[in-house]
Amino acid sequence: MARVAEEPANSDRSDWQGDAAGCNAPALAAVPTIGGAPVRRLMGVQVLATGSYVPDCVVDNEELATLGYDAEWILQRTGIRERRILPSELATSDMAVAAARRCLARAEVSPADVDLLIVATFTPDVPVPSVACMVQRQLGLSAPAMDLQAACAGFVYAMATAAQFVAAGTARRALVVGADCNSRILNRQDMKIYPLFGDGAGAVLLGPGATDQGLESYTLGADGTGAELLIRPMGGTRLACTPEGLAANLQFLRMDGRAVFKWAIRILDETIRAVLDSAGLTIADLDLFVLHQANIRILDAAAEQLGIDRQKMFVNLDRYGNTSAGSIPLALDEAFVAGRIRPGDRVLVSGFGAGLTWGTVILRW
Repeated sequence: MARVAEEPANSDRSDWQGDAAGCNAPALAAVPTIGGAPVRRLMGVQVLATGSYVPDCVVDNEELATLGYDAEWILQRTGIRERRILPSELATSDMAVAAARRCLARAEVSPADVDLLIVATFTPDVPVPSVACMVQRQLGLSAPAMDLQAACAGFVYAMATAAQFVAAGTARRALVVGADCNSRILNRQDMKIYPLFGDGAGAVLLGPGATDQGLESYTLGADGTGAELLIRPMGGTRLACTPEGLAANLQFLRMDGRAVFKWAIRILDETIRAVLDSAGLTIADLDLFVLHQANIRILDAAAEQLGIDRQKMFVNLDRYGNTSAGSIPLALDEAFVAGRIRPGDRVLVSGFGAGLTWGTVILRW
């Protein structure tokens, strides 16, 4: 069992809030922006523990080849060798619960002590109620619970949101889960999208930290003009499910892969430079990069443009594919368990996806 960082003994609000108060200072107007999105700082928050879950069922490229896919093409174009698929009797909330339980067990924290739950997902069990309420019920929490939908950037959005509660003193144990069951919203006949995704979940528990712990620099942003580039057209109030829509496969995720690919590389480059500049840091000052595991060519391009040492870039894309909101917390958990994240490390995380949405954070562990 991995050790959990202890909460500072002097963790009353007046001490651990630290630089969080500065976020509301008059100098706010001078905060740098990226595409209109401000770059901020929020300290006095720490990651107490991590946890993750992936289904047992492994589907490798060779198995997809029996369905007409080109196994070598998938590997060369995406870097993915295999992905995990959730069995039909389980749903997104089941993965979220499993990841959350592992996280709480590692933190040695009782569910009764969790006072906030945020689940990032775009593949809920049902439209109503939220996945978070189902997770709350299964864990036995007595805490406010809500979903946050920002697709593959969802976990970063959720973590930044939960950190605000902790920094404000309105939550002391905030559980943040990212989980997506992508296999349920993909068309098996869509050879450009189906091989890219897998199912999985990850969780982190946030709590009060020292003044040098937290979100050293972060930016969240969105550009709705790109909403149609990655979209699931049917099933909402704009277009209800109809026999005609089902026949046209409108219930499945659609993506303009080329446009999203180019945008992802650009947003990674711009946001990483922005948070570094705001924090007065360089690439060399960062200890680990945990980027959304979407496509190895995106990660390679970001590393080349920014001069990132590939030994500092955590990659598990080859084993899980794109797990959407589960991607970053799953990678964080594996990196932490492997000993690649230590107290005091600066870990850069960045998520990007449908919306279009993005979030990039320098997290001081």
